[in-house]
Amino acid sequence: MEMNVKDPIISVKNLEVKFKVRDKELTAIRNISMDFEEGQVVAIVGESGSGKSVFTKTFTGMLDSNGRISNGEVWFEGRDISKLTKDSEWEKIRGSKIAMVFQDPMTSLDPVRTVGYQISEVIIKHQKKDKKEARKIAVDLMSRVGIDDADRRYDEYPFMFSGGMRQRIVIAIALACQPRVLICDEPTTALDVTIQAQIIELIKELSHEFNFTTIYITHDLGVVAKVADLVAVMYAGQIIEYGTIEDVFYDPRHPYTWGLLSALPQLGDKEEDLYAIPGTPPSLFKKVVGDAFAPRNQYSLAIDFQQEPPMFKISDTHFAKTWLEDPRAPKVEKPVMIQDLHEKMKALTSKGGIYSDRDKDE
Repeated sequence: MEMNVKDPIISVKNLEVKFKVRDKELTAIRNISMDFEEGQVVAIVGESGSGKSVFTKTFTGMLDSNGRISNGEVWFEGRDISKLTKDSEWEKIRGSKIAMVFQDPMTSLDPVRTVGYQISEVIIKHQKKDKKEARKIAVDLMSRVGIDDADRRYDEYPFMFSGGMRQRIVIAIALACQPRVLICDEPTTALDVTIQAQIIELIKELSHEFNFTTIYITHDLGVVAKVADLVAVMYAGQIIEYGTIEDVFYDPRHPYTWGLLSALPQLGDKEEDLYAIPGTPPSLFKKVVGDAFAPRNQYSLAIDFQQEPPMFKISDTHFAKTWLEDPRAPKVEKPVMIQDLHEKMKALTSKGGIYSDRDKDE
């Protein structure tokens, strides 16, 4: 999959990741190639277990001890970081150049140290500032992520902050590293809807201000619609569709993407049950033959059970890994629920839906 990317900040080539589980081997990532450009906001979406978090953990050397990169390359700043083995090597990248914001801020914060200390500690280490300078920068960062009365709250502990405020502190810590890439792993899942919107908008504003590349890991297409420039849809350890937000939302090509969009609660009818993709993902302990989605796909062809589809190029920005894009394949209509999706999203705008901000900008 080749995009028109001038200088990718991260370039992944033929990546494969395996895990040893008891006496078996599980292939969690299956031959992914993808580039990330500086300043982009890229969303990686898919069901739980599709490999989203594992994929991005290879960028920071944070795979579990039973996992390994069994094939491929991950290039960052002119070197293949997939070959790094020492913590001392990863410490020069992890946090300082590629930072992460995790789902639950309480797992990222030390409960017995003040939030200010935890931000300053990062500034002293990565920006080489003294304590006085570090405090000044930390207070400024706290203010910029929306913490009122930051100078006083610098000396407070995590338990004295709400869930949304704690997530803002975690974002401040990540920004204190002055990273080139910020990975957000389900950053709003544990928060209520109002706070989710605030955190999403905050990360969006900061990414524009500091021009870092943002990678969202999420199963929530509502989040994707509000923030992303580009979307990568993952299934069974592979990227099966990739394109701009308009490509994937308004002209999806893979039946799995059709299923994800059909399951959007905002498009559901109160009189009917919410759509759910039938079946379950395949076991990745076994070699996948053909298209991994074929057993769950009502549009599958005979070849889907025999041969893995290539990544078909739909446009310069849009790719889909499905035999339905082969010129010889029969023409298939998208599900009724996602036909005229653009018009349906505009209708949601008038109701204050999740797409309001983006559609107002159009």
